[in-house]
Amino acid sequence: MEPLLIFVAAILGYLLGSLSFARIIGRMVDPTADVTYIVEELPDGNTFESDSVSATAVRMALGTRWGVTTGLLDMAKVGVPALIWVLLYPDTPAYGLISGVAGHLGHVFPLYHRFVGGRGESAVYGVVLLLDPLGALVTTAAGAVLGLVIGHILIFRWAGLVLLIPWMAWWHNDPAYVIYMVAANAIYWTSMTPELRQYVQLLKDGAPMSQEEIAGSFAMGEGLGRTMDRYGLLARWERRAERRAGE
Repeated sequence: MEPLLIFVAAILGYLLGSLSFARIIGRMVDPTADVTYIVEELPDGNTFESDSVSATAVRMALGTRWGVTTGLLDMAKVGVPALIWVLLYPDTPAYGLISGVAGHLGHVFPLYHRFVGGRGESAVYGVVLLLDPLGALVTTAAGAVLGLVIGHILIFRWAGLVLLIPWMAWWHNDPAYVIYMVAANAIYWTSMTPELRQYVQLLKDGAPMSQEEIAGSFAMGEGLGRTMDRYGLLARWERRAERRAGE
């Protein structure tokens, strides 16, 4: 690998990743809308807050159409440059993966916006969908099935991201793919720390967090959460324990 190309891939990736399409679309569609902060009221009076400047914030502020548009643009700004590098240097996909990591960092810590950005889920899948679409499909499906069976909305959402690490190790001969996926997970989970801390604190405080309520807090669709509350293994186990306690 050429040090100059590594540098160029990283710098260009970071600068492109720093583009905040959430802010751009927010200003274009409704300058009065706040796409930099999410506040979700929970049924018990608690609130769930996030400063993630993301497609989710746009969807909640401006509607699904603009949220999806933001997500696709966030995927493209990181995934397309990574794909171009891989096409230019097919024998050294690490250039594209370095671009992907740098783009993810730019999305989370954008140079143009005082280093306050999103979390980067779209950035990761922008790279994976273009460089390994089969892996994105298989791991997403496996994570979704696992989440549905267990009955936990966060497993449904995030298991696929973690499963991409063993997938990359099994499917690709180049260790660069595994390193990329480990780095992507590390960046994502680190950036999600404020939300995860709130979730853990709510559980410690005894907040009645059903899957429907968790789904609402993480903007994932309350209908899906209700399904898990009815049919998931966790819900069935809790109902069984309640019946035994009442006997």
